[in-house]
Amino acid sequence: MTQQEALFAYCLRRGDDNLILSHRLSEWCGHGPQLEEDIALTNRALDLIGQARNYLQYAGTVEGKQRSEDDLAYLRAERQFMNVKLVEMPNGDYAHTIARCFLYDAWHLPLQQALMNSADEQLAAIAAKAVKEITYQLKTSGDWMIRFGDGTEESHRRAQAALDELWTYTGELFETDEVDAVLVKAGIVPEMGPIKAAFDAKVDAVLNEATLKRPADGFMMTGGRQGKHTEHLGFMLAEMQYLQRAYPGATW
Repeated sequence: MTQQEALFAYCLRRGDDNLILSHRLSEWCGHGPQLEEDIALTNRALDLIGQARNYLQYAGTVEGKQRSEDDLAYLRAERQFMNVKLVEMPNGDYAHTIARCFLYDAWHLPLQQALMNSADEQLAAIAAKAVKEITYQLKTSGDWMIRFGDGTEESHRRAQAALDELWTYTGELFETDEVDAVLVKAGIVPEMGPIKAAFDAKVDAVLNEATLKRPADGFMMTGGRQGKHTEHLGFMLAEMQYLQRAYPGATW
């Protein structure tokens, strides 16, 4: 694998993670438990779609086939998406959505902080912009986890149930393969060891304050980075890509 091929795949992964989670969170628009949180989730989705655009635009440039971020978002089939399975899972209740956001944020922030030191100037610039947004997102999702866990008996039960269900999807966040090996060697992306350590520290600190139990590590879902997804992604893409599929080349 060449460095160019690895960089293209890496940008797709980063862009797809953010794109798919953004669409999931957009499904809350108009359905939040209260107006302030409804707007907060929508703003989080907008931050993620902006980050996705930056990565997919750069992926198109690196690929050199004149594909735009719209082409990559709307004209790829399910097996061509490289996002982790965590982000494609249905939202569930509000506690489930927040737990998913917290786990993603706790991984996303240290990764982007490390990418700020990338030898690739474009990746470093994308990360520097994203870090400002993710810092706030992690604080918010962490605060909500504490509120749920240390709140009522029902909020604690729901938060714990969400963690127990979602934990099996977290292992994939730290998987590495040839793509990572090529880019780590070139100083373009960080090794995942320190990212995992930062994730563990943040998760443990928040769950301890929230009086929630960290699920035991065991079987972990995998395959998303290789385009092997759950049935949920296909249904989501059918909705997300409908306009472009029905009216090819449509513009506003």
